Amino acid sequence: MTSEERPWVLGSHIGTLIGYAVALGSFIVPLVIWLSKKDESEVIAMHAKASLNFQLSMLLYTFIAGIGIFFLIGIPFLIIIPIVNLICVILATIEADKGRLYKYPLCINFVK
Repeated sequence: MTSEERPWVLGSHIGTLIGYAVALGSFIVPLVIWLSKKDESEVIAMHAKASLNFQLSMLLYTFIAGIGIFFLIGIPFLIIIPIVNLICVILATIEADKGRLYKYPLCINFVK
Protein backbone atom coordinates (compact mmCIF):
# COMPACT_ATOMS: atom_id res chain seq x y z
CA MET A 1 0.00 0.00 0.00
CA THR A 2 1.41 3.35 -1.02
CA SER A 3 1.18 6.55 0.99
CA GLU A 4 -1.39 7.84 -1.51
CA GLU A 5 -3.58 4.75 -1.10
CA ARG A 6 -3.39 4.68 2.69
CA PRO A 7 -6.01 7.37 3.52
CA TRP A 8 -8.48 5.83 1.09
CA VAL A 9 -7.95 2.33 2.44
CA LEU A 10 -8.31 3.44 6.07
CA GLY A 11 -11.24 5.69 5.19
CA SER A 12 -13.12 2.86 3.52
CA HIS A 13 -13.22 1.05 6.86
CA ILE A 14 -13.39 3.81 9.47
CA GLY A 15 -15.77 5.89 7.36
CA THR A 16 -18.50 3.34 7.96
CA LEU A 17 -18.88 4.66 11.49
CA ILE A 18 -20.87 7.53 10.02
CA GLY A 19 -23.72 5.03 10.10
CA TYR A 20 -23.99 5.55 13.85
CA ALA A 21 -24.95 9.19 13.20
CA VAL A 22 -26.71 9.06 9.81
CA ALA A 23 -29.38 6.51 8.93
CA LEU A 24 -28.09 4.07 6.28
CA GLY A 25 -24.82 6.02 6.25
CA SER A 26 -22.63 3.03 7.03
CA PHE A 27 -22.30 1.88 3.43
CA ILE A 28 -22.12 5.28 1.72
CA VAL A 29 -18.42 5.99 2.39
CA PRO A 30 -17.11 2.62 1.14
CA LEU A 31 -19.50 2.78 -1.82
CA VAL A 32 -18.27 6.23 -2.89
CA ILE A 33 -14.62 5.21 -2.38
CA TRP A 34 -15.09 1.98 -4.32
CA LEU A 35 -16.93 3.67 -7.21
CA SER A 36 -14.43 6.51 -7.48
CA LYS A 37 -11.18 4.58 -6.95
CA LYS A 38 -11.82 1.04 -8.25
CA ASP A 39 -10.14 1.76 -11.57
CA GLU A 40 -7.18 3.59 -10.02
CA SER A 41 -6.03 1.14 -7.36
CA GLU A 42 -6.73 -2.53 -6.82
CA VAL A 43 -5.73 -2.22 -3.16
CA ILE A 44 -8.25 0.54 -2.49
CA ALA A 45 -10.90 -1.36 -4.44
CA MET A 46 -10.35 -4.55 -2.42
CA HIS A 47 -10.64 -2.77 0.94
CA ALA A 48 -13.62 -0.63 -0.07
CA LYS A 49 -15.41 -3.64 -1.55
CA ALA A 50 -14.81 -5.73 1.59
CA SER A 51 -16.07 -2.91 3.78
CA LEU A 52 -19.09 -2.29 1.55
CA ASN A 53 -20.05 -5.97 1.49
CA PHE A 54 -19.80 -6.19 5.27
CA GLN A 55 -21.92 -3.07 5.81
CA LEU A 56 -24.57 -4.33 3.38
CA SER A 57 -24.55 -7.65 5.24
CA MET A 58 -25.00 -5.86 8.57
CA LEU A 59 -27.86 -3.83 7.07
CA LEU A 60 -29.57 -7.05 5.91
CA TYR A 61 -29.07 -8.70 9.32
CA THR A 62 -30.48 -5.62 11.06
CA PHE A 63 -33.52 -5.67 8.78
CA ILE A 64 -34.09 -9.36 9.53
CA ALA A 65 -33.67 -8.72 13.27
CA GLY A 66 -36.18 -5.88 12.97
CA ILE A 67 -38.70 -8.31 11.52
CA GLY A 68 -37.78 -10.74 14.30
CA ILE A 69 -39.00 -8.24 16.89
CA PHE A 70 -42.53 -9.43 16.16
CA PHE A 71 -41.43 -12.88 17.35
CA LEU A 72 -39.41 -11.41 20.28
CA ILE A 73 -36.19 -12.98 18.99
CA GLY A 74 -35.01 -9.85 17.16
CA ILE A 75 -34.45 -7.65 20.22
CA PRO A 76 -31.14 -9.19 21.36
CA PHE A 77 -29.87 -9.18 17.77
CA LEU A 78 -30.65 -5.47 17.40
CA ILE A 79 -28.36 -4.93 20.41
CA ILE A 80 -25.61 -7.34 19.31
CA ILE A 81 -25.35 -6.36 15.60
CA PRO A 82 -24.11 -2.76 16.17
CA ILE A 83 -21.56 -3.99 18.72
CA VAL A 84 -20.24 -6.66 16.33
CA ASN A 85 -20.17 -4.06 13.56
CA LEU A 86 -18.11 -1.63 15.64
CA ILE A 87 -15.63 -4.29 16.74
CA CYS A 88 -15.17 -5.57 13.18
CA VAL A 89 -14.68 -2.05 11.78
CA ILE A 90 -12.00 -1.34 14.41
CA LEU A 91 -10.25 -4.66 13.68
CA ALA A 92 -10.43 -4.05 9.92
CA THR A 93 -8.98 -0.55 10.31
CA ILE A 94 -6.10 -1.89 12.42
CA GLU A 95 -5.38 -4.61 9.86
CA ALA A 96 -5.58 -2.11 6.99
CA ASP A 97 -3.13 0.12 8.82
CA LYS A 98 -0.74 -2.83 8.85
CA GLY A 99 -1.26 -3.27 5.10
CA ARG A 100 -3.45 -6.37 5.35
CA LEU A 101 -6.98 -7.01 4.15
CA TYR A 102 -9.31 -8.00 6.99
CA LYS A 103 -11.66 -10.92 6.35
CA TYR A 104 -14.94 -9.70 7.79
CA PRO A 105 -16.98 -12.46 9.49
CA LEU A 106 -20.55 -13.26 8.40
CA CYS A 107 -20.02 -11.24 5.23
CA ILE A 108 -22.12 -11.82 2.12
CA ASN A 109 -20.36 -10.84 -1.11
CA PHE A 110 -22.94 -8.61 -2.75
CA VAL A 111 -20.30 -6.69 -4.76
CA LYS A 112 -17.77 -8.87 -6.55
